[in-house]
Amino acid sequence: MNSKINISEQIISELKLASDKEKILFFTRFFKTGKGEYGEGDQFLGVKVPAQRKIAKKYWKETGKKDLETLIASPYHEVRLTAIFILVLNYEKSKTDFEKKQCVDFYLSNRKSVNNWDLVDSSAHLILGSWLFDKNRTLLYDLANSFNLWDQRIAIISTFYFIRKNDFNETLKISEILLSHKHDLIHKAVGWMLREVGNRDYETEYDFLKKHYKKMPRTMLRYAIEKFDLKVREMFMAK
Repeated sequence: MNSKINISEQIISELKLASDKEKILFFTRFFKTGKGEYGEGDQFLGVKVPAQRKIAKKYWKETGKKDLETLIASPYHEVRLTAIFILVLNYEKSKTDFEKKQCVDFYLSNRKSVNNWDLVDSSAHLILGSWLFDKNRTLLYDLANSFNLWDQRIAIISTFYFIRKNDFNETLKISEILLSHKHDLIHKAVGWMLREVGNRDYETEYDFLKKHYKKMPRTMLRYAIEKFDLKVREMFMAK
């Protein structure tokens, strides 16, 4: 990561300039920020994702660690997500394992701020999944077995990188760990990853579902079988 500082204020200023006030209420509802909901207390500026990505691409080379720490700790959702986009760019553009490891360590140390599904889905496979592909993957099981919703989602979404490499082992094992999870955000994530497995290897997903579909939450199962033929979908749903 670049060592320059004092960029965070410029990034936040540009995000505020890109604000669409009408989107604030929509995002507040869409990301479930009410009392007792998964995004309780999150705040929004009303900035659309394309604008955030544009700002991230503009500043990623100049953003130092202290700036990134400021951004990712922001109470504003879009500021944290922009920090994630910058971190992903830093990771992808890193030329050495040392530089990549710095990005991974930063991600793990600050994952308490990776606290909504879009933040996880924009980063877990691109940073942690990529890093762990040719390494020991025990960390993913630690995250999957934690009691933190976002750590658990990071665990399963990280395996998306493996899936893209036609490596399905961790996806299936972590799916088994999360099979009886109570939250629909995990049901959707697991179902999505199983569907991605099936997109590449139908038989592997089919065999997994035949073993587990009777005890899978319905949302998880629906996501998993979305691309199957109608008759196969009906067979699995008629449990």
